[in-house]
Amino acid sequence: MQEHKYIKGFGIITRPPVALVPGGEPVRPGVAMTDLAAGLYAHGAVMAALLQRHRTGTGSHIDCNLLSAQVSCLSHIAANYLNCGWEARRWGTAHESIVPYQAFTTKDGHVVVAAGNDKQFVKVCQVLQLRELTEEPRYRTNKLRVQNRKQLIETLSHRFRQHTTSEWLRFFEGSGVPVGPINSIQEVFCDTQVKHNNLILEMKHPTAGLIRVPGPAVHYSSFEPPEATPPPLIGQHTVQVLRNTLSYTDDAIKSLLASKVVAQNVAS
Repeated sequence: MQEHKYIKGFGIITRPPVALVPGGEPVRPGVAMTDLAAGLYAHGAVMAALLQRHRTGTGSHIDCNLLSAQVSCLSHIAANYLNCGWEARRWGTAHESIVPYQAFTTKDGHVVVAAGNDKQFVKVCQVLQLRELTEEPRYRTNKLRVQNRKQLIETLSHRFRQHTTSEWLRFFEGSGVPVGPINSIQEVFCDTQVKHNNLILEMKHPTAGLIRVPGPAVHYSSFEPPEATPPPLIGQHTVQVLRNTLSYTDDAIKSLLASKVVAQNVAS
């Protein structure tokens, strides 16, 4: 199965209300991105430390915290401030330094379009049948489009409202311009590519029965990871840890359980 020729969703999977315009109050991200980023940073750090230990025989202490993870993810926003003194602004779905690169309202939803260079901007104008914009001096370069953002976005927004999201996706197919819908969660997990990538993982939980969770983002050519197991119940592995990891005898384990120093979950 081939990958989509357009970038589906740009990682944006929420339905309206969507902050399409700049300004407004601060908005909480839909998921705990700092927690996730810290976990991914820690994963890479652990792998690097294990490789160092393998090569040198020396272990490492790893310091990975939420504050550092969040600040390091500021990327070009941080660089703009540190090098130019530019304070960050709220851009909605738009990009600070690339135009057009944002979500547009369609007849029945929203579509994200990312014209990352001048050639792609010309393609966008061709698809939208607004070729006259490519001859407009104000829009010849991205720098000029950023300076004249308001007028250009108003023109593009009016055009995007004339067709549905699916129609625009079809019009942009093969254009080389990254585009994608803003999906609902239901649309995400009905997507054929999501299913093809095995991003819906099923497992049997000891008390909840069959549960489904998002699958791993990474797959390997040389091996398959072990079968997924559900989140453990509290105390589910008490006996297993005492016996196999800590080498307690069965009599010692029974004594600990009887005295209620430890507990084994009865459902397990």
